[in-house]
Amino acid sequence: MSKKINVAVVGLSFGLEFVPIYLDHPDVESVVICDTNEKLLDVAKQRYNFTDEQCYTNIDDILENDKIDTVNIFTPPATHAPLSIKVLESGKNCGCTIPMGMSIDELKGVIAAKKKSGKKYMFLETSVFSREYFYVKELIDRGDFGRIQYMSCAHYQDMEGWPEYWEGFPPLMHPTHAIAPCIMLTGKLPSKVYAKGSGRIRSNLAKKYNSPFSFETALVSLEDSDISIELERFLYGVARSYDECFRVYGEKRSFEWQQLRDENPVLYTKTGKLKASQTYDFGDKSNKKKRNSEIIEKRIEIPDYADRLPKSIEKYTQKTVYNNKNTHLSFTQGGGHGGSHPHMIHEFVRSIIEDREPIINDVKGAYLTGVGICGHKSAMEGGREIALPDFRDYAKNC
Repeated sequence: MSKKINVAVVGLSFGLEFVPIYLDHPDVESVVICDTNEKLLDVAKQRYNFTDEQCYTNIDDILENDKIDTVNIFTPPATHAPLSIKVLESGKNCGCTIPMGMSIDELKGVIAAKKKSGKKYMFLETSVFSREYFYVKELIDRGDFGRIQYMSCAHYQDMEGWPEYWEGFPPLMHPTHAIAPCIMLTGKLPSKVYAKGSGRIRSNLAKKYNSPFSFETALVSLEDSDISIELERFLYGVARSYDECFRVYGEKRSFEWQQLRDENPVLYTKTGKLKASQTYDFGDKSNKKKRNSEIIEKRIEIPDYADRLPKSIEKYTQKTVYNNKNTHLSFTQGGGHGGSHPHMIHEFVRSIIEDREPIINDVKGAYLTGVGICGHKSAMEGGREIALPDFRDYAKNC
């Protein structure tokens, strides 16, 4: 497939961040936008010279436009699966931000719609396009970590004052910024999860989703792997600044995310054997023990990886593209979510142009989202271990 694509961006509260990336992408012919909030449409008109004909307030009008072949969903969470299904059933490619759906049935609904349509679906998870992910993946692919022994991840975020649909949102129902890098780095799929809730949020928040916990923590098992992944998530009632982070512990090297935003990550390296003079003394001079190795700790500068992108969108790994007053860390850390936004959009575009599955397609998106849905269910049931559905088998047989 060599033709360019025609894109619609639906939901501008977050989606406007991606509009200029699409406008500057060399494989995109045209861009239209859609939102029920006409003030956001006016912002886009002023900043990017959209005409009235390029602005929509109803997604149905976009789906009836034969010229548009690709739709991106950046709307509130509860709409993601219904709108994704609607887009796919209209015969258009679909990219959807997280979460993929709010229930296992919704995830299966998206998989079935994607299969029936024959179109592309990409789960738009930013964390597997961040510069930190690229860096660690390079080291793992080279064998620098040796055998991976354990992984942990977290998404810490205080969502007080966010739109009302986030009020009391169950922590593990929005897991993928944390869990996706770990799962993708292992190359395995999650098989089982058990989780516990901790603490309490205010009663007026808890009643919306019937979820009382301030914190939810899960342990995730992987298919055909002895690695466990620890996952932490909170949205309310915790004095901790925003962070999306992961840690990887291996035989030869380990990677730990920085604690503060103005620090760099730490890489731990186990060296070879030490000199004979470097020993442990346990108090008995006749019983000195030689250490076989030592650990070197080093803060590291993460490369930007903009050179992986077309020249016209390289700049978007480093700049906030539409709202200079937005001080949320996902924007201020560069290009949104660790420089990931242009890489993610480029992967989606190229998957359509090259007629291939994107890095995170419908089945992988279902596993990444499903591990949180099952994790929250486990927490609500006091920590019962829950097996994930076999989404691959469902995709084959639906």
